[in-house]
Parts: sequence; C-alpha cells; structure tokens
Amino acid sequence: MIKMIIADDQAIVREGLNLVLGFDDEIEIVFQAKNGQEVIDYLKNNNCDIVLMDIKMPVLNGVETTKIVHQTHPEVKILILTTFNDYEYIFQALKNGANGYLLKDTDGKELISDVKKVYRNEAIIGSQISDSLVAGLQNKTQQDMIANLTTRELQIARAIADGKSNKEISTILFLSEGTVKNYITNIFENCSLTIELKSLSL
Repeated sequence: MIKMIIADDQAIVREGLNLVLGFDDEIEIVFQAKNGQEVIDYLKNNNCDIVLMDIKMPVLNGVETTKIVHQTHPEVKILILTTFNDYEYIFQALKNGANGYLLKDTDGKELISDVKKVYRNEAIIGSQISDSLVAGLQNKTQQDMIANLTTRELQIARAIADGKSNKEISTILFLSEGTVKNYITNIFENCSLTIELKSLSL
C-alpha cells in the first residue's frame, strides 16, 4: 500500500484528489494538509511514502516544504502538483529534492500511474514541464553548462529534456537507477545550469 499525504490550500482540490487517488486499491491517503507546515508536523510522529504537494500555499510553500522534508525524511518522495508551469518554480522544487513535477490538468489515470512511478523511484516531469525547463535552461550559454557538468551529466541532462524517466535513462546509458538519480541531484545542485539542451547530442 502506498501511503500518501495530499497538501493543498484549497479544500475542494484536496477532496477531489482524495476521491481520484482513493479509487486505486494500492493507494491510501493518510493525511490532508492545508500547508507545508502541517506536512512537516505530521511527519514528526507519522510516516508516509509520498507527499503530493502544491507549490503556492500559506504558512509554508511547496518549494520550502520540499527542502525540509527531503532533508529530514529523505525516504519520503515528493510529487509536485500545481498550476504553475514556471521555470523558477520547477528548478527550485527539483533542486530541493522533488521527485516529480506535474500540472493540475493531468488526467486522473495518468496521475495514479505517475504516483506509482515515483513510488518505484522514477523521476516524473510532465511534457509541458519539460518544455518550460528546457526554455529556462536555454537562457544560459552552452559554454557555462559545459564548465559545470561532466560529459555524463550532459548526457543525462539531455535525456531529462527529452522527457526520459530515471529507468529509461539507466537503460540507455547502462547505469543503475540509483546512479542516475545521484547524477540528476548533482545536475540540479550545480545548476547555474544552463545550456541549449536541444542543441546537445547524446
């Protein structure tokens, strides 16, 4: 059973997600939070597998909550679900440890599938999110990127831009999924990051 927290400041959104995800026999919603602080408080005495979280919330937003949860409960996976398709939000959330970033217009069946992928340690970035990420990355120069990333990291960055999951990247590059995840973490941590990803070849 996948134990999940839903964190969103809008009650109607929380209730809707609870209904959609609750239809699946493998998912259990253990807590609904109105803000990031409630997520952190819950995790002090309870555990879960995944936090499904909005970006803009009062008290403590999704970006900061992601950072705190990732530092204090690294075993808990975080999937961002928001209306904000903005490079800075995407970049900061992923840099802070989010395992995925989706928009709220995601289909219910797709959301359930993506939740299960995140549970299996796959990184999820929606296609529209990939476009925004690439556009943001393209604002920097290829020279800057090469100075910051190794050849392997460049290969993985291109694969991310192409929408590949951790599992697909590991197959393409003959690496373990854990190694791919470590590379991705390093890419975002060092990301003053930015290149014309579409011009790079694997």
